[in-house]
Amino acid sequence: MKTISVRDLRSKSAQIWRELQREKDMVVTSKGRPVGVLSYASEANLERTLTSMRRARAMLGLLEMQVRSVKVGRDRLSLPEINAEIGAVRRKRAR
Repeated sequence: MKTISVRDLRSKSAQIWRELQREKDMVVTSKGRPVGVLSYASEANLERTLTSMRRARAMLGLLEMQVRSVKVGRDRLSLPEINAEIGAVRRKRAR
């Protein structure tokens, strides 16, 4: 995937918009580190594109939570332990 710097995005935006149509996605970097992704979208597919991106972000968040859960051993909790944890959180929120 093509990368572009924030500096280039500022100074060469017209060129980048043309390239984006061809590349479809570009990683934006600041000081060599990724800070965002530019994705091509047309008027015809904007809503579907945004919905897909949001769905993918949510799935990634869920996957990260599952990985953290396994690392700390929560994947070995029994159903009664899970229900007790849920109950404790709900009681705390009700206060």
